[in-house]
Amino acid sequence: MNEYLIIVLIIIVVLIFNNLSTKIRKLEKKVSDLTSAIHETSQQSGVAQEEVSVEKTIPQTPPDEILSTKKAAYTLPEDIPFQTQKDWLGPVFDFLKQNALTIIGIFTLVLGIGYFVKYAIDKNWIGETARTAIGLCTGLGIILTGHFLRKNYATFASIITGGGIAVLYFTATIAFREYHLFTQNTAFLITTLITAVSIALSYYYKSEVLIIFSLLGGFSAPLMISTGQSNYLFLFIYISLLNIGMLATAFLQHWRSVGWTAFIFTSLYLFSWTTEKPELLCIVFYMISYIIFYIFALQDYFKKNTLQISGILMLALINFSSITGLVYIFNELKYEPVIVFPATFALINALFFFREYGKKNFGTAYSVFAGITVSLITIAIALQFKAHLMTSVWAVEATLLLFIWKKTGHTIFKNCFYVLFPLVIIAQIITWTEYMNAQNLSIIFNPVFLTSLVTIISMVINLFLLKGTQNHQKQSSSLPEELITVTSYGMIYIALVSEMIYHLSRMPWEAVVNAGLLFSIYYIFIVLLFRKKLDISPTLQTGLIYLFLLLLIVNSSISTLSVVMIILSKKLQAGFYLLHFLQWIPFIYIYVNVILSSDFHKTKISYWIFALTLIIAVSCGLHHSYVLVAARDVPHSYPIREHFNILYLPIIWTLLASIFMYVGLKKDIQEYNKIGFVLIGIMVLKLYAHDVWQMDNISRVIAFILLGVILLVSSFTFQRLKNIIRNMVDKKDPHKEETDLSSD
Repeated sequence: MNEYLIIVLIIIVVLIFNNLSTKIRKLEKKVSDLTSAIHETSQQSGVAQEEVSVEKTIPQTPPDEILSTKKAAYTLPEDIPFQTQKDWLGPVFDFLKQNALTIIGIFTLVLGIGYFVKYAIDKNWIGETARTAIGLCTGLGIILTGHFLRKNYATFASIITGGGIAVLYFTATIAFREYHLFTQNTAFLITTLITAVSIALSYYYKSEVLIIFSLLGGFSAPLMISTGQSNYLFLFIYISLLNIGMLATAFLQHWRSVGWTAFIFTSLYLFSWTTEKPELLCIVFYMISYIIFYIFALQDYFKKNTLQISGILMLALINFSSITGLVYIFNELKYEPVIVFPATFALINALFFFREYGKKNFGTAYSVFAGITVSLITIAIALQFKAHLMTSVWAVEATLLLFIWKKTGHTIFKNCFYVLFPLVIIAQIITWTEYMNAQNLSIIFNPVFLTSLVTIISMVINLFLLKGTQNHQKQSSSLPEELITVTSYGMIYIALVSEMIYHLSRMPWEAVVNAGLLFSIYYIFIVLLFRKKLDISPTLQTGLIYLFLLLLIVNSSISTLSVVMIILSKKLQAGFYLLHFLQWIPFIYIYVNVILSSDFHKTKISYWIFALTLIIAVSCGLHHSYVLVAARDVPHSYPIREHFNILYLPIIWTLLASIFMYVGLKKDIQEYNKIGFVLIGIMVLKLYAHDVWQMDNISRVIAFILLGVILLVSSFTFQRLKNIIRNMVDKKDPHKEETDLSSD
């Protein structure tokens, strides 16, 4: 008896609380209505008084002032934000907040009944048939209770009725699986009847909550009565009929949650069937599901010629999820061509695209259909060339979501893009791992790089879309968008360099590293070349210049020397060394067109880093060329390198120091003067401390004479240039000369 009392008390408490909360909400609504009515009355009286005063003062008030006053009255303050879009998840959260206790109560009640039945079974109070009868009667009793409460407590009654339907489903399941009171066909017939009755009640009560309960039970019924033997034909005929009923209900009552619930369960069933047992029959039900949910997504388009947020999201999901499943089936069954599905779906979306184009309606629907059509064509081309399915689909879908976000401005698509973009990166990294085990891949036209090419194209489009968004909304530029931008540049670089390294992998590793460094230099060069079109920030631009100079230093010094040693070892052709000189093209261009016009030289250290890069590039370039020409093999290269360092390197440094001082004086850059003097000091210290003791007499004489002449000429040029600059200053400011003479 205690269990019965507890159940009765729970029902009474829930009813009392719901009654009180309903009365409180009604009172709050009345207070709100009274407040708004008082506010409107006061506004009307104020307006009437203003009109009377205006009528009295019309002769004294100029017309321009009256117009400006009225214009100011109808102008919104600048600090009040304009609401551009509704939060479509708001009603869901409001429903959960307002009815949380009711939902918990009915759930607790169902559990209580279940535990009571279990307790009765453990005590052997009732038999199996009686247990089933009690469960069915309890479920019907709860449904009947909800029916009588529906007029005054609509939402509460819907939840109560849903709980009763859940009791009926569980009772039928237990009677079949545990007690074996009837066959599988009978159990399926009973669960189908429960689903049909619950849907009819939902439509009769016009309750969206109740029909969701009904769909949950309808889609769970096959799992409840399953015996482990898969009968997919029968299962998906049932699911298709259920989805058709959902579609009719959604069109009649305009309940979007019903379609999304059906879509989630249908997708789970289809993907489970596809992975477990792919067969041609799957394709039929994929197409049926595609048609049903495509029509569901376009219900607002058919009625009002507009696309809602949920409809656009459904269009994207149904197209790409269907392609994923259908192409997977074709690949598993070794059928061709796989592009038939994305091409067919592209044609369907293109029909709506041309419909909008024909009506000259270039709004949201036009952009969405155009984006989906182009995305599907891109996937079709990628799949035709054997690109990886998931990586290509995710990359294109991410770009489509970003495109729709830019066209509609709804943040739901931006958030979906933020979720999908990391998945694209993970899928692409997994794709790159195939380079490790792949053999004899063709250049460019191989599955790995074609997949990377799809990702590259999508990320380039992402960069331009993000750039366009930031141009219109500078203040909304956030850290995720900046991270996506930097990550996109990195992914594009890795995709290209991975393909190049794979095809050069049979060469010596020194040559591969040298080619990779040269490619990296040119990649940064191209990014900086299009810096304005890509809208690269000054900070990122300066960072890329520093990275560019660092790569030049490494490539000129260590990497190229290792290539020279490999050539002298007869493991590499001498012509490969000529690639090293290609680094000078971007180096000169970036200095002339980028460094001088950027924020790079805002810090003094930048002059020293640039000078260090130039010194190393020139010195090492001449050193490596001299060794390659003069040496016969690797052992013979060591004395030649020593000879170059002792005899020619001081001369090169002296010339470079003179150039730095000349430029520093001509352009009034003190850092270059300092660099020139420091370089001469290092050269003199090296010459007198080390080099002079390693030379023979003839070399010593030649070195001293040449260095002396160079230093004297440099000093003379320095003094002459200094005098020229002083004379130019004196001509511009003659009073300064008189002041200097009088002071003397």
